[in-house]
Amino acid sequence: MVSKDQSIGGIIFLLCAVIAVLYIVTLFYPQWLSVFGSSIDTSWMSQTQFWIIAVPVFIAFVAIMGIGAWIGWTMATTPPPKPIEEITTEIEEKTTVVEEEAKPAEEPKEEKKPEKKKKTEV
Repeated sequence: MVSKDQSIGGIIFLLCAVIAVLYIVTLFYPQWLSVFGSSIDTSWMSQTQFWIIAVPVFIAFVAIMGIGAWIGWTMATTPPPKPIEEITTEIEEKTTVVEEEAKPAEEPKEEKKPEKKKKTEV
């Protein structure tokens, strides 16, 4: 059974493949479009070749400018980060507080000396 994501992916793949083939065929052989019309006037072929290049270039240009504008807007509206010195001092303060809280009140322990074994004579 195919999942929903896989079926959507297959549809996207097929659409892109068909559009790519139609684009290439129309770019190099615009006369195939005469199937839709009976008149064979060659002036529309050069116009078709122009638009088949101009439209994707226009879309790509607008997309790139949109991405650039989005990056610029994000940079302009995002506050600057804290200086690294300030961050490191905060981290050091937190670690010292945590270490102080983690230390239990230690009681002095008596050191035990290991017992010496007595030598037994055989």
